[in-house]
Amino acid sequence: MTAPGDGERSEVIVVGAGLAGLVAATEIADGGRRVLLLEREGEQDLGGQAWWSFGGLFLVDSPEQRRLGIRDSLDLARQDWLGTAAFDRPEDHWPRRWAEAYLQFAAEEKRAWLHEKGMRFFPVVGWAERGDGRAEGHGNSVPRFHLTWGTGPGVVEPFARALAAHRESGMITVATRHAVEELLVEGDRVAGVRGHVLAADDTERGAGSTREATGEFAHRAGAVVVATGGIGGNEDLVRQLWPADLGTMPEDFVHGVPASVDGSGMLAAQRAGAHWIHPGRMWHYTEGIRNWDPIWRGHGIRILPGPSSLWIDARGHRLPAPAYPGFDTTSTLRHLRTTGHDHSWFVLTPAIIAKEFALSGSEQNPDLTGKEWRQVLARVRPGAPGPVQAFLDHGEDFLQAGSVPELVAQMNALAGEDLVDAGELERTIRARDAEITHRFSKDTQITALRGARRYVGDRLLRTAAPHRLLDPKAGGLIAVRLHVLLRKTLGGLETDLGGRAQRGPENGGGGLPGLYAAGEAGGFGGGGMHGHGALEGTFLGGCLFSGRQAARGVLEDLR
Repeated sequence: MTAPGDGERSEVIVVGAGLAGLVAATEIADGGRRVLLLEREGEQDLGGQAWWSFGGLFLVDSPEQRRLGIRDSLDLARQDWLGTAAFDRPEDHWPRRWAEAYLQFAAEEKRAWLHEKGMRFFPVVGWAERGDGRAEGHGNSVPRFHLTWGTGPGVVEPFARALAAHRESGMITVATRHAVEELLVEGDRVAGVRGHVLAADDTERGAGSTREATGEFAHRAGAVVVATGGIGGNEDLVRQLWPADLGTMPEDFVHGVPASVDGSGMLAAQRAGAHWIHPGRMWHYTEGIRNWDPIWRGHGIRILPGPSSLWIDARGHRLPAPAYPGFDTTSTLRHLRTTGHDHSWFVLTPAIIAKEFALSGSEQNPDLTGKEWRQVLARVRPGAPGPVQAFLDHGEDFLQAGSVPELVAQMNALAGEDLVDAGELERTIRARDAEITHRFSKDTQITALRGARRYVGDRLLRTAAPHRLLDPKAGGLIAVRLHVLLRKTLGGLETDLGGRAQRGPENGGGGLPGLYAAGEAGGFGGGGMHGHGALEGTFLGGCLFSGRQAARGVLEDLR
């Protein structure tokens, strides 16, 4: 189907066909309103970043948790969320309300809603962001990372299916290669959009597409929903907004999202009078590796690590608590930005990499993405999973050696400087290994490692049996160079619980009629429901929830 003629009026325009946009568009169509869905990329990119994701969803007190003996509750989840978010500013009013609404959604309706749409979950619940060591501080007190069966494509599929049905019935018209550049403001309300039609481009999903313009368009509507994602693919804008409390932005980094995630929708909404709050709140990972088979510019993959690897900075110094693998992303990033170098290292063994390295992304987990149980069960066999082995064989950041001096020589050669002292690193490793040889320890990482293995999910799939890194039986040493991976925008367009955009104080405050925001463009809700930090599994869930809430706000206002 083609878009309406230039200047024609639609009931609702949704800008962006990522997960939040798909949810908003299909829910609005379910409510009986016709939708024009505009997407800058091609048909092949429907689903946006969510399609590439690992598919993790934050659920509270789920059947999957209970079957594994995990005792969770809304109160405990609220304690974890608030300890992580650390809301501290007057403009956190709507983010706080969104956080509470999302927690209730995750504890009550979310799983049933998704289950009804056909989504299913892997039976083992993951434990991501294990925290900063304080009960009242950052992190998940219990495992809550529910992996969708089918990973990211499995999350997108129910809404892509609903979109196809609504397109067939005429309730949704999709216009791809339509780049929205301006929101039309008439009087006191947003009344439509304007932009350029781009040349057709059939490059593969995620790859950079041409920005050659072949025409212009302008469409008006009773409501406009901005669901264009965040800024993670726009390194210049990330640098401009980089928060001072994280030090300086690294010069050498990798991209966890395509270049199309450039903040253009948020900037257009801001120019129209919407309030973009907390622009400096971001979520970038510290365990990024260069993709040996890249799809987009600077393509990086995040390692989802188990708790055993020894984490050292560029000079070979061990990172302090709570900067352990999988514990506290932001505090680790903050520490690493004080070291004077842009990279760090994991030092580990073949046994650890085989058991503990999961790679984020649907394309890095073909067994889970393809719903192949036989391949999934192969993960418990000896040896690294196929995608991890491919990085060992081809990845520029992966080094292997039989001794510490040999490994350090390779590390320094890769870094281009003699930064790591082999003798010092070997002393650090031997001190760590001495804590493994008895059942007591003053090393908090070793204590956490042993604690992790008391959870059956970690013992089976995510945590290697404790062993000395220098044990001859361990099979040698591996070093993995880690980069900062640019990823998520935690701040966004301020919205009420119906996804209605709010004006900035310079524009008088209050609602901006006609404009709504969902997904990362809305800070996943309210302009920043995660506050200063996030609990893993809440990004996809935030897209789902904010897309649905924006749809409800639109439907209520168009009655």
